[in-house]
Amino acid sequence: MTISLFEPEDLESRLRRLGLTEVDAVRTHANRTVMLSLRRRVLRIHRGYAHAPDRVLGAIVRFLSRSARREARRAAEREFLAFPVHHHVPPAPHRAAAERPRPGDAAVIERLRASHAALNAVHFAGTLADIPIRLSGRMRRRLGELVAGLDDGRPVAIILSRRHLRRDPWPEVEHTLLHEMVHQWQAEEGLPLDHGRAFRRKAREVGIVPRAVRRVD
Repeated sequence: MTISLFEPEDLESRLRRLGLTEVDAVRTHANRTVMLSLRRRVLRIHRGYAHAPDRVLGAIVRFLSRSARREARRAAEREFLAFPVHHHVPPAPHRAAAERPRPGDAAVIERLRASHAALNAVHFAGTLADIPIRLSGRMRRRLGELVAGLDDGRPVAIILSRRHLRRDPWPEVEHTLLHEMVHQWQAEEGLPLDHGRAFRRKAREVGIVPRAVRRVD
Protein backbone atom coordinates (compact mmCIF):
# COMPACT_ATOMS: atom_id res chain seq x y z
CA MET A 1 0.00 0.00 0.00
CA THR A 2 1.26 3.47 -0.94
CA ILE A 3 0.63 6.44 1.31
CA SER A 4 0.84 9.89 -0.29
CA LEU A 5 1.13 13.30 1.28
CA PHE A 6 0.02 15.14 -1.87
CA GLU A 7 -3.27 15.50 -3.67
CA PRO A 8 -3.43 15.39 -7.51
CA GLU A 9 -5.07 18.81 -7.82
CA ASP A 10 -2.00 20.42 -6.24
CA LEU A 11 0.35 19.36 -9.04
CA GLU A 12 0.17 22.46 -11.24
CA SER A 13 0.46 24.91 -8.34
CA ARG A 14 3.43 22.99 -6.93
CA LEU A 15 5.21 23.01 -10.30
CA ARG A 16 4.66 26.74 -10.67
CA ARG A 17 5.86 27.39 -7.14
CA LEU A 18 9.05 25.50 -8.00
CA GLY A 19 9.68 27.71 -11.03
CA LEU A 20 7.63 26.37 -13.94
CA THR A 21 7.18 29.13 -16.54
CA GLU A 22 6.27 29.53 -20.22
CA VAL A 23 3.43 27.03 -19.80
CA ASP A 24 -0.19 28.11 -20.21
CA ALA A 25 -1.84 24.93 -18.97
CA VAL A 26 -1.04 21.63 -17.29
CA ARG A 27 -2.95 18.48 -18.25
CA THR A 28 -2.54 15.14 -16.50
CA HIS A 29 -2.77 11.63 -17.96
CA ALA A 30 -2.09 8.02 -16.98
CA ASN A 31 -0.81 6.49 -20.21
CA ARG A 32 2.07 4.04 -20.55
CA THR A 33 4.36 5.81 -22.99
CA VAL A 34 5.44 9.37 -22.25
CA MET A 35 5.81 10.71 -18.70
CA LEU A 36 5.62 14.31 -19.82
CA SER A 37 5.52 16.36 -23.00
CA LEU A 38 5.32 20.06 -23.78
CA ARG A 39 3.57 21.21 -26.93
CA ARG A 40 2.01 24.56 -27.75
CA ARG A 41 2.70 25.72 -24.19
CA VAL A 42 0.58 22.88 -22.78
CA LEU A 43 2.36 20.49 -20.43
CA ARG A 44 1.00 16.95 -20.35
CA ILE A 45 2.32 15.07 -17.34
CA HIS A 46 1.57 11.74 -15.69
CA ARG A 47 -0.77 12.33 -12.78
CA GLY A 48 1.34 10.04 -10.61
CA TYR A 49 3.78 12.95 -10.20
CA ALA A 50 1.20 14.60 -7.97
CA HIS A 51 2.50 12.18 -5.32
CA ALA A 52 6.17 13.02 -5.89
CA PRO A 53 8.23 15.12 -3.47
CA ASP A 54 9.38 18.61 -4.42
CA ARG A 55 12.83 17.22 -5.26
CA VAL A 56 11.34 15.23 -8.17
CA LEU A 57 9.09 18.07 -9.33
CA GLY A 58 12.09 20.39 -9.21
CA ALA A 59 13.87 17.99 -11.58
CA ILE A 60 10.91 18.26 -13.97
CA VAL A 61 11.11 22.06 -13.86
CA ARG A 62 14.87 21.92 -14.58
CA PHE A 63 14.31 19.48 -17.45
CA LEU A 64 11.77 21.83 -19.06
CA SER A 65 13.93 24.93 -18.67
CA ARG A 66 15.19 26.22 -22.01
CA SER A 67 18.31 27.60 -20.38
CA ALA A 68 19.40 24.28 -18.85
CA ARG A 69 22.56 22.69 -20.19
CA ARG A 70 22.38 19.28 -21.78
CA GLU A 71 24.15 17.54 -18.90
CA ALA A 72 21.82 19.14 -16.37
CA ARG A 73 18.78 18.13 -18.41
CA ARG A 74 19.98 14.54 -18.61
CA ALA A 75 20.51 14.42 -14.84
CA ALA A 76 17.07 15.94 -14.21
CA GLU A 77 15.48 13.47 -16.63
CA ARG A 78 17.04 10.50 -14.85
CA GLU A 79 15.77 11.83 -11.53
CA PHE A 80 12.12 12.28 -12.47
CA LEU A 81 11.98 9.05 -14.51
CA ALA A 82 13.19 7.14 -11.46
CA PHE A 83 10.07 8.13 -9.53
CA PRO A 84 7.57 5.19 -9.57
CA VAL A 85 4.48 6.97 -10.89
CA HIS A 86 2.68 3.68 -11.56
CA HIS A 87 2.87 2.77 -7.88
CA HIS A 88 0.50 5.67 -7.24
CA VAL A 89 -1.58 5.70 -10.43
CA PRO A 90 -1.80 2.42 -12.37
CA PRO A 91 -1.39 2.70 -16.15
CA ALA A 92 -4.55 3.19 -18.17
CA PRO A 93 -5.66 0.06 -20.04
CA HIS A 94 -4.14 -0.31 -23.48
CA ARG A 95 -7.24 -0.02 -25.62
CA ALA A 96 -6.02 -0.28 -29.19
CA ALA A 97 -4.35 -3.38 -30.55
CA ALA A 98 -1.51 -3.03 -33.01
CA GLU A 99 -2.65 -2.72 -36.60
CA ARG A 100 -2.23 -5.72 -38.83
CA PRO A 101 0.04 -5.28 -41.85
CA ARG A 102 -1.77 -4.61 -45.11
CA PRO A 103 -0.83 -5.59 -48.65
CA GLY A 104 1.84 -3.25 -49.94
CA ASP A 105 3.00 -2.12 -46.48
CA ALA A 106 6.43 -3.70 -46.79
CA ALA A 107 7.26 -1.81 -49.98
CA VAL A 108 6.03 1.52 -48.58
CA ILE A 109 7.94 1.08 -45.33
CA GLU A 110 11.09 0.14 -47.20
CA ARG A 111 10.79 3.32 -49.29
CA LEU A 112 10.26 5.37 -46.12
CA ARG A 113 13.30 3.76 -44.50
CA ALA A 114 15.37 4.65 -47.55
CA SER A 115 14.13 8.24 -47.34
CA HIS A 116 14.91 8.33 -43.62
CA ALA A 117 18.48 7.20 -44.32
CA ALA A 118 18.94 9.75 -47.10
CA LEU A 119 17.46 12.65 -45.10
CA ASN A 120 19.51 11.60 -42.09
CA ALA A 121 22.71 11.79 -44.14
CA VAL A 122 21.85 15.15 -45.72
CA HIS A 123 20.39 17.04 -42.75
CA PHE A 124 21.73 15.32 -39.62
CA ALA A 125 25.17 14.09 -40.78
CA GLY A 126 23.92 10.53 -40.32
CA THR A 127 23.72 10.91 -36.52
CA LEU A 128 20.09 9.85 -36.02
CA ALA A 129 19.41 6.27 -35.01
CA ASP A 130 17.76 3.83 -37.40
CA ILE A 131 14.32 3.36 -35.81
CA PRO A 132 11.19 1.52 -36.98
CA ILE A 133 8.72 3.31 -39.23
CA ARG A 134 5.07 2.28 -38.93
CA LEU A 135 1.81 3.11 -40.66
CA SER A 136 -1.47 3.98 -38.94
CA GLY A 137 -5.01 4.06 -40.25
CA ARG A 138 -6.26 5.61 -36.98
CA MET A 139 -4.81 9.08 -37.55
CA ARG A 140 -7.56 11.48 -38.61
CA ARG A 141 -5.98 14.89 -38.03
CA ARG A 142 -2.28 14.15 -37.62
CA LEU A 143 0.03 13.34 -40.49
CA GLY A 144 2.62 11.64 -38.31
CA GLU A 145 4.08 11.34 -34.83
CA LEU A 146 7.21 10.30 -32.99
CA VAL A 147 6.77 7.71 -30.21
CA ALA A 148 9.23 8.02 -27.31
CA GLY A 149 10.08 5.35 -24.76
CA LEU A 150 8.57 5.18 -21.30
CA ASP A 151 11.78 4.59 -19.38
CA ASP A 152 14.33 6.85 -21.02
CA GLY A 153 12.46 9.18 -23.40
CA ARG A 154 14.43 7.82 -26.35
CA PRO A 155 12.70 7.60 -29.76
CA VAL A 156 10.97 4.27 -30.35
CA ALA A 157 9.28 4.68 -33.74
CA ILE A 158 7.99 7.12 -36.33
CA ILE A 159 4.35 6.59 -37.30
CA LEU A 160 2.83 8.06 -40.47
CA SER A 161 -0.82 8.32 -41.46
CA ARG A 162 -2.04 5.88 -44.10
CA ARG A 163 -4.50 8.53 -45.28
CA HIS A 164 -1.62 10.96 -45.78
CA LEU A 165 0.32 8.39 -47.80
CA ARG A 166 -2.72 7.56 -49.92
CA ARG A 167 -3.85 11.14 -50.52
CA ASP A 168 -0.74 13.27 -50.83
CA PRO A 169 2.27 13.28 -53.16
CA TRP A 170 5.55 11.75 -52.02
CA PRO A 171 7.34 15.10 -51.44
CA GLU A 172 4.67 15.95 -48.84
CA VAL A 173 5.14 12.56 -47.18
CA GLU A 174 8.90 13.17 -47.00
CA HIS A 175 8.20 16.60 -45.51
CA THR A 176 6.18 14.91 -42.75
CA LEU A 177 8.88 12.31 -42.26
CA LEU A 178 11.49 15.04 -41.91
CA HIS A 179 9.25 16.86 -39.40
CA GLU A 180 9.16 13.73 -37.24
CA MET A 181 12.92 13.31 -37.68
CA VAL A 182 13.39 16.74 -36.13
CA HIS A 183 11.41 15.42 -33.14
CA GLN A 184 13.67 12.35 -33.19
CA TRP A 185 16.65 14.71 -33.06
CA GLN A 186 15.06 16.50 -30.07
CA ALA A 187 14.60 13.21 -28.22
CA GLU A 188 18.12 12.00 -28.94
CA GLU A 189 19.53 15.35 -27.81
CA GLY A 190 17.53 15.26 -24.57
CA LEU A 191 15.35 18.23 -25.57
CA PRO A 192 11.61 18.54 -24.88
CA LEU A 193 9.39 17.06 -27.60
CA ASP A 194 7.65 20.28 -28.52
CA HIS A 195 7.42 22.85 -31.30
CA GLY A 196 9.33 25.51 -29.41
CA ARG A 197 12.38 27.57 -30.28
CA ALA A 198 14.79 24.64 -30.74
CA PHE A 199 12.32 22.84 -33.00
CA ARG A 200 11.67 25.92 -35.12
CA ARG A 201 15.38 26.62 -35.50
CA LYS A 202 16.13 23.06 -36.57
CA ALA A 203 13.09 22.96 -38.87
CA ARG A 204 14.28 26.05 -40.72
CA GLU A 205 17.76 24.54 -40.89
CA VAL A 206 16.51 21.38 -42.62
CA GLY A 207 14.07 23.29 -44.83
CA ILE A 208 10.61 22.37 -43.51
CA VAL A 209 7.68 24.43 -42.24
CA PRO A 210 8.53 25.32 -38.60
CA ARG A 211 4.97 24.85 -37.33
CA ALA A 212 3.09 22.15 -35.46
CA VAL A 213 0.26 22.12 -38.02
CA ARG A 214 0.33 22.80 -41.73
CA ARG A 215 -2.23 22.60 -44.52
CA VAL A 216 -1.69 19.88 -47.11
CA ASP A 217 -3.80 20.21 -50.28
